[in-house]
Amino acid sequence: MNEHYQPQEIEPLAQSFWQENDSFKAIDDPQKEKFYCLSMFPYPSGRLHMGHVRNYTIGDVISRYQRMQGKSVLQPMGWDAFGLPAENAAINNKVAPAKWTYENIDYMRNQLCRMGFGYDWSRELATCHPEYYRWEQWFFTRLMKKGLVYKREAEVNWDPVDQTVLANEQVIDGRGWRSGALVERKKIPQWFLKITDYADQLLDDLDKLEHWPEQVKTMQRNWIGRSQGAEISFHVPNYGDLEVFTTRPDTLMGATYVAVAPQHPLALQAAEKNADIADFIAECRNMKVAEADMAVMEKKGIDLGIEAVHPLTGELLPVWAANFVLMEYGSGAVMSVPAHDQRDWEFAQKYQLPIKQVIAALDTATVIDLSKEAYTDKGLLINSGDFDDLEFDMAFKAITSELTRRKRGKVAIHYRLRDWGVSRQRYWGAPIPVINCPSCGPVPVPEDQLPVVLPEDVEFDGVGSPIKRMDSFIQTTCPCCGGAAERETDTFDTFMESSWYAARFASRDAADAMLDPEKANYWLPVDQYIGGIEHAILHLLYSRFYHKLMRDEGLVNSDEPFTRLLCQGMVLAETYYREDARGGQVWIAPTDVITETDDKGRIISARHRVDGEPVIVSGMAKMSKSKNNGIDPQVMIDRYGADTVRLFMMFAAPPEQSLEWSDSAVEGAHRFLKRLWKQVFDHQVRGLPVAPLQPEQLNEEQRELRRKVHETLLKVTDDTERRQTFNTAIAAIMELSNAIGRFQDVSEQGRAVLHEALETAVLLLSPIVPHICHSLWQALGHSGAVIHAPWPKADESALTRASVEIVVQVNGKVRARIEVAADADKDTLLHLALAEENVQKHIGDMTIRKHIAVPNKLLNIVVG
Repeated sequence: MNEHYQPQEIEPLAQSFWQENDSFKAIDDPQKEKFYCLSMFPYPSGRLHMGHVRNYTIGDVISRYQRMQGKSVLQPMGWDAFGLPAENAAINNKVAPAKWTYENIDYMRNQLCRMGFGYDWSRELATCHPEYYRWEQWFFTRLMKKGLVYKREAEVNWDPVDQTVLANEQVIDGRGWRSGALVERKKIPQWFLKITDYADQLLDDLDKLEHWPEQVKTMQRNWIGRSQGAEISFHVPNYGDLEVFTTRPDTLMGATYVAVAPQHPLALQAAEKNADIADFIAECRNMKVAEADMAVMEKKGIDLGIEAVHPLTGELLPVWAANFVLMEYGSGAVMSVPAHDQRDWEFAQKYQLPIKQVIAALDTATVIDLSKEAYTDKGLLINSGDFDDLEFDMAFKAITSELTRRKRGKVAIHYRLRDWGVSRQRYWGAPIPVINCPSCGPVPVPEDQLPVVLPEDVEFDGVGSPIKRMDSFIQTTCPCCGGAAERETDTFDTFMESSWYAARFASRDAADAMLDPEKANYWLPVDQYIGGIEHAILHLLYSRFYHKLMRDEGLVNSDEPFTRLLCQGMVLAETYYREDARGGQVWIAPTDVITETDDKGRIISARHRVDGEPVIVSGMAKMSKSKNNGIDPQVMIDRYGADTVRLFMMFAAPPEQSLEWSDSAVEGAHRFLKRLWKQVFDHQVRGLPVAPLQPEQLNEEQRELRRKVHETLLKVTDDTERRQTFNTAIAAIMELSNAIGRFQDVSEQGRAVLHEALETAVLLLSPIVPHICHSLWQALGHSGAVIHAPWPKADESALTRASVEIVVQVNGKVRARIEVAADADKDTLLHLALAEENVQKHIGDMTIRKHIAVPNKLLNIVVG
């Protein structure tokens, strides 16, 4: 054993051992308890970032711990390989998306191996491989036949230059983020999956997910948005009925206008005869529709010159087109009650529309000033004719009953959730397996013609999708009538691939089926899933939906894909910048900055490493390219070794909280590993013990260290298994290391106790820092590898204490601490406490009313 810790030497040796011995290959063994640990797989962007490192370190620690529990463990890795970034890289680097993607996968795989992550690489998959998306295509054709797929026109953000659909986030000030062209709101045919058919299941089954963060479940509940209300018909002469949905039918008598989306047929009809309305509709074509934008944008509208008949009063209400009404939600029309809806109130104030109060506060002391804002609470009906004086529940029932009687409305349940649009007009994605026949319509590609392979050898200029110009790909024959037909040139949303990869990992070698049910059902559901909370809604919701679809197809027998969910926090780093001549911010990498700190570690000055001039400290922010504050994991691995990076990631913060990057803390983690290495080296030099440990022969100092060992073992086990607070587990091991450092007994039994302490520390640390523990385990005299060692078990007898420290209180205030026999009774404790001078001082002449003892912890003497 070398005296000095040299990670660059020991880490490759450990990695070679694991690779040569196939240490992480998952075995499907029905006789053995399984554990499936999965971290959200990465997009192959080219380099790991610290967010990846944190995510995958957490998963690897959990997997290695569960392996030491004797379970059959599956921890796979793959690549979320389709998507827009590869197309952008193809344009920037003049290289085909496929080539760029595969090169990045090779590089990032090597980085993951350098970190020592224990993946079963025999199960590796990339979603851009035809052998993977073939089964996605097959499954889609099954869903088509079951009626769970449909195609319809939907409004999208259309970039006329790049000839592609843009997400709301890619529209900046009304222009395409890359081309700068004015974005149009355009209707194009889109494929949808009927996720709304599963809305109730997706909502109700959240209650089964006991080990998911409440925040995530709340976000999904809100996204699904099940609400009870009323569907109400407002008749429009010469048009028909205008259907609206409201959760507040109690406010119906306060409706003073009706608003429709600019793209609503009623608005389009009015625009044919009114140029101002046509101009307004055109203006709204470039409008953002993200909810955050809708909430704060200026409310705009135009009177359509049309009136709707109130379903109960017969009053004529003006119909307006308004930019805050979306065609994609509900019927594209709302009844507007400005007195009791803030959005309607803002619109009514701007256009001087009537505001009619029909709800009074239940608390008569509440002052309602409708000149300042809407009153949105539920209350008592007023100005509502026969419904006056009714509270919400009674008013809801009475008004919906009257609407039903008049056939002008009914009670209904609506969902905020909309069907999942799965088609994209981009190139780098899985082709949608549909043949469009002029005679037969859309026809699913027959199973024996799957996969529909995406051509990878293409020239990509970013203007539209190259396959839309490839006759060799498009032209085909209809499988139904044999006539000339065309392939669908849209590709799948990449959420399709990430929604079922967990199941494919579980039966990776199923060559002739989407899944091998026996293998899939052995491993599924995933026992521990790990990923960022930014995926709380779409990815996790789509994955839950897809799993239920596979269940209903007989492929899996579980209801949910992930039993336990851990959402790790972000990795933050300091940000620095200088202002340019125009007042803009030029961000400077932390590695290019020299800082001075105060005694509390706070930065008090910063200057550029190159020119020595000051830079501005902007505080902690998420590591990102935009602020140039990312730390390259490879640099840290080269400098300190992978184990130091892993230890820092697990120690700096609880896994669900944000982690602040600190160079000094990384150095501190490295110093701890060097100290542990030196402790084992010194122990080896002194000679490993020959005689076995004899617990009954130990002196007090030896018993004290042994007790510390087994107390640490209990705490680390609980912190790792139940609490998943790995930072506190590491802190406990560091305390144990400090106790080992203070222990100077070199007798035979002293060395035996020290040996047990070092063995335990190495075993407890082995999931976190596996490379160093691989070497230290051998240095402690073991012929087998630590990877095969079981998790240690606490010796209950070692936890017993001959004496304990008791806190003595007088009337609840601490007045002394006394050392007593561990089995001392309450009266003995009182006798010993009264012998303490400070206790007597605070009792004085007062009478002892009672004394309360908490065994081995506390005695409280109550006087008065």
